[in-house]
Amino acid sequence: MTRYILQRLALLPLLMVVYSFVIFAIMQAPPGDFLTAYVATLASSGSSLSAEQIAAMRAQYGLDQPFFVQYLLWLQHLVHGDLGLSLEYQRPNADLIGDVLGLTLALAVFSFVLTWALAVPAGIYSATHPRSIGDHVLTVINYVGVATPNFMLALVLMWVAFAYFDISVTGLYSPEYADAPWSFGKFIDLLAHIWLPALVLGIAGTARLSRIMRANLLDELNKPYVVTARAKGMKEWRLVLRYPVRLAFNPLVSTIGWYLPLLFSGSLIVATVMNLPNIGPLLLRALVNQDMYLAGGILLIYSFLTVVGTLLSDVALALIDPRIRVER
Repeated sequence: MTRYILQRLALLPLLMVVYSFVIFAIMQAPPGDFLTAYVATLASSGSSLSAEQIAAMRAQYGLDQPFFVQYLLWLQHLVHGDLGLSLEYQRPNADLIGDVLGLTLALAVFSFVLTWALAVPAGIYSATHPRSIGDHVLTVINYVGVATPNFMLALVLMWVAFAYFDISVTGLYSPEYADAPWSFGKFIDLLAHIWLPALVLGIAGTARLSRIMRANLLDELNKPYVVTARAKGMKEWRLVLRYPVRLAFNPLVSTIGWYLPLLFSGSLIVATVMNLPNIGPLLLRALVNQDMYLAGGILLIYSFLTVVGTLLSDVALALIDPRIRVER
């Protein structure tokens, strides 16, 4: 297993180079560039730039270079740990991402824990009480959770909170704490607000994971080793938690690879609707304004999280299921 992990880590730089090229090509695919969008914005407000000014800015940002030259320059900065300069904000991209990274991680971890804390017990209960009233209720809730778009759920909850309780649930802080320095009161205020966007972000994942857990656990409960353990007098809940649940975990653990970057992005539309100060709205603004180095840096982080999440999934699968081991 150690050798396998080292081999996967050794492939990480090569994979990131490949991903960086694909990301840069995608960022260059739309017509025009940042300056085109910037000039159009100035024109809509009644201002303009001369041809000499546009040419000077294009040379300053390196936009007058061929595609491969721009990519190699960007890759050279990435190798040295530099994500480049934001064309719109005129600040290092690492600083812009760092400003929202803490809250992004907090929201992602909270949503991940909440999702698993709800999905796993619900799936176990449904599998151990098939066709019961509770199973039918959870099935209906799961279908609604999968079918309802997250942003629509966010809009409904925001309307209910404001219309019936006269409270605002947008953002992660109350107005008095939005720009205040960190304190214990601000931390408590964050905890009071973060649960709702975490629930909105995780509701679809909770529904899917619960159904997966139920289906796999039902399959395991009918296998001969379970029947044998019951015949030997092993207590039902001890039997279920010790063997079938561990094996039913496999498909859930394998989803970490794609679920981790999804949570990190904070569901871009939901984050925008709920005014969450995480990395999602920052990526959206970078894409709209064709701030390619900022958008490319964020997408590269998503790619890195996908690779790391897949590796964590493989290692976790080998730890919880002895049958999945990398032998010589």
